[in-house]
Amino acid sequence: MQEKEKKPETIKEYISMQDPAVQERLEAIYKTIREAIPEAEEKISWSMPTFWKNHNLIHFAAGKHHIGIYPGPDAILAFEDVFKENKYKYSKGAVQLPDNKELPLDLVRKMAKWCWDNEMKNCS
Repeated sequence: MQEKEKKPETIKEYISMQDPAVQERLEAIYKTIREAIPEAEEKISWSMPTFWKNHNLIHFAAGKHHIGIYPGPDAILAFEDVFKENKYKYSKGAVQLPDNKELPLDLVRKMAKWCWDNEMKNCS
């Protein structure tokens, strides 16, 4: 019988379990969100690093060729023009930040802050 893969219990543990090639990018996103919303609790939810206040505010996760940011549908609508302008793939509740482009940390900061400021809306 195969041993189950250990699930991370903290955001730092999640990052350390990812491919070394993406760890620095994940760490940069983590620090950016942490600085933007220092009052938010940290947790792992839906197997993703999550920032929480009364409910999940914003998640992030490593993808195959991108890092996904999951701020929820209202935040996606609020930043849709930026995503289009920068040609980021996005859906109802997520945006993909491709590994072959510089991380838009200012955008990540603004999305996190938006989710905090609008936490009673439908963020993540």
